[in-house]
Amino acid sequence: MAHYFENDDTLKSAIHQKEVIIKNQRFTFYTDNGVFSKKGLDFGTRTLLETLDIDRITGKVLDFGCGYGPIGIYVAQNTNAEVHMIDVNRRSLELARKNVSTNHVNVQVYESNLYENVKDKFDFIISNPPIRVGKKMLYQILEDAKEHLKSNGELWIVIHKDQGAKTTIEFLRQFYTVEIKNKNKGFYVIRGTKNGII
Repeated sequence: MAHYFENDDTLKSAIHQKEVIIKNQRFTFYTDNGVFSKKGLDFGTRTLLETLDIDRITGKVLDFGCGYGPIGIYVAQNTNAEVHMIDVNRRSLELARKNVSTNHVNVQVYESNLYENVKDKFDFIISNPPIRVGKKMLYQILEDAKEHLKSNGELWIVIHKDQGAKTTIEFLRQFYTVEIKNKNKGFYVIRGTKNGII
C-alpha cells in the first residue's frame, strides 16, 4: 500500500470536492487518492486548527507536510502571516495549489523532502505530522524543526495518544518548552516554544 508521504504515479486519480466548516468559516477543499485524509478534514487537524491561538500568529508560518492544504489555508485566511506550505507528495502539492486558488488566499506552496528546500526561519511551524513515517523519522522532523524556527518560535503539532503522544511530549522537552494546549478524544495539541538559548 502506498503512503501519502510517497509519490505513486500509478495510483488512479479521483478528485473530490469537499465543503468544510472550520469555526464558522466555509472552505472548499479538493482531495484525491494518495493524499492524507482524502475523505475530508480529519478530526486531528480540525482539533489543531480550532485550538490554535490564531490571534497571536504573525510573521512567517510553515505548514509542514501540508497535504492538500487545510492548515496553511486556514492560517492565511485568518492572519496576515506569510504562509509557506511544503510536502514531498506531488499530488498533494497540486491539490494544495488548487485549494489556495479556490479559497483566495496568498500562500507559497513548494515541494520539499523534509526541510530540504526550506531556506527561511519561521515564527511558527504548524503540522499534523506524518506518523506513518515511523518514530525515528518523526522525532527527526520534530527535532529539526527548531533549526527553522526563530528564537522563541513555536512548533504546533497534533498527535493521538495511541500514536505516542505522551512519549513524543517527553522527547520534545529536550528541545522546547512544551505545553499541552488541548486534549480532544485522544488527540493532543502540543505547543513547543524554542528557547532563545538553543
